Amino acid sequence: MKIALINENSQAGKNSCIFDALKEIADNKGYEVVNYGMYSSEDKCQLTYVQNGILAATLLNSGAADFVVTGCGTGEGAMLALNSFPGVICGHIETPLDAYTFAQINDGNAISIPFALGFGWGGDLNLKYIFEKLWSEPFGGGYPKERREPEQKNKKILDEVRKVTINQDLSEILNKLDHELVKGSFMGEHFKEYFFRDCKDEKIAETVKKIIG
Repeated sequence: MKIALINENSQAGKNSCIFDALKEIADNKGYEVVNYGMYSSEDKCQLTYVQNGILAATLLNSGAADFVVTGCGTGEGAMLALNSFPGVICGHIETPLDAYTFAQINDGNAISIPFALGFGWGGDLNLKYIFEKLWSEPFGGGYPKERREPEQKNKKILDEVRKVTINQDLSEILNKLDHELVKGSFMGEHFKEYFFRDCKDEKIAETVKKIIG
């Protein structure tokens, strides 16, 4: 599994803390973490939580990432931004229990964490425990276990509903959005290096190339 980490500008200073906690758990599972930044509050590329959604959707829909870890001050804005796009199911995660139940019941591919609200003493430990519980078992196993079948059925129903309600091709979406907004989402220091190395969708890759010039 390839996990992308994305930070927005208000919480960019926590990037190394989040990356360290995430990488420790990912390494133990044999997963790869790709850090798309922001790496610090002084980065030339300043991502908003809306741009987190654009970047996350591009990574997930192109196959450049299998899972996205992101967030903002409260975690709400980033969650809403990510869930505005096809191919993305993002949960708002504050606790290890949130992480476990989201993975088992909702079987999504992204999480948004509040990196300011409630992030006090022990915040780094909470991150580690969130990531531990998130990947403690294969996704979609159900909770409680006797609810597995109806929960898996409901997830499939949700997927079908989203195909109707959020059914536009991502390349078309990127082309219709404000050009500078989208371009700014792809201006991270290592974006080109990581994205074009890992992207599996030629159409999205060509769209991104056209946008960034």
